[in-house]
Amino acid sequence: MPSALRDLYPGLVCDLDGVVYRGADAVPYAVEELSAVASASPGGVVYATNNASRPPEQVAEQLRSLGLSVNGEHVVNSSVAGAQVLAGRLAAGASVLAVGGMGVADALRGAGLSPVSPPEAAASSRSVDAVLQGYGPDVRASDLAEVAYAVQSGAVWVVTNADRTLPTDRGIAPGNGSLVGAVRVAVDVDPEVVGKPGPLMYELAAERLGTDPAHTLGIGDRLETDIAGAHAAGMDALLVFTGVHGVADVVAADPHLRPRYVAGDLRALGEPYDEPAADGPGWRVGDLLGVLESSAQPAVRFRGRESGAELGQDGLRIALRVLWSAVDDGRISTQAAVSATSRWQ
Repeated sequence: MPSALRDLYPGLVCDLDGVVYRGADAVPYAVEELSAVASASPGGVVYATNNASRPPEQVAEQLRSLGLSVNGEHVVNSSVAGAQVLAGRLAAGASVLAVGGMGVADALRGAGLSPVSPPEAAASSRSVDAVLQGYGPDVRASDLAEVAYAVQSGAVWVVTNADRTLPTDRGIAPGNGSLVGAVRVAVDVDPEVVGKPGPLMYELAAERLGTDPAHTLGIGDRLETDIAGAHAAGMDALLVFTGVHGVADVVAADPHLRPRYVAGDLRALGEPYDEPAADGPGWRVGDLLGVLESSAQPAVRFRGRESGAELGQDGLRIALRVLWSAVDDGRISTQAAVSATSRWQ
């Protein structure tokens, strides 16, 4: 019997938006599964989010309202990472333009720096040493203008994350990357991004877990941030299909963005996870073998189970391995690989 993922890794680093909650609502099964991990794993769970709008304790308060037993030490966000980077470069007490939610200013204070709000900068024409730009639901065009003015005057420009979109309970909204892009149109330099897909947040989370990256599992719903960030830190990664990216995105992903594990939701943490193994021309899980059928329209054909309806997660995981191998070998195109997963999309 294969082991459950939560038994293979003493510590988990879990994304929030699209994995644990969508807006104010919990993602189905997330709270139950993460509670089980927290009570059974040596390290437990640290939550790492690119959303810099709220202080860690405020995020923890929302998680507690959903039923998780956490405090601010269980949350690492990109404003904390950004403030740490700036504190290593600037003198204590240096002035930093803080754009985004209250989490940005709080992180700067915690790092020994002096946050300056956009209205304060506008009223006094005060120069700042740096800018820390993060997401906030109330960020205005005038705030973005202050970022541009500061950067044009030579301020160091650090942004918490470059996520173009943000999952909410109403749909997909523009994220911090979209706001950063608006500023970039007006300036001649690129910002430094400190959140995912960089490794820093994952490294901070592993320190709090007391685990080394090789024995820590990163969990997320985005390939280019969550999965890339976990890989950059040397961690294995699980992608769940409860947020931004789906099966078509995963099969089309560049090799460095492919997660080791995939699952419909976080129930996979407590269920036996049988990884596909190469078997001759195909890939196998137990009695189920998948091979590529090359034709005018390539498809994955399965042997060992009678009904396609019974393939489930095993079938999807096998199909991904078969199709990734075929794409890498040049036998089929990425577009053909995506078409071959239509039954799971």
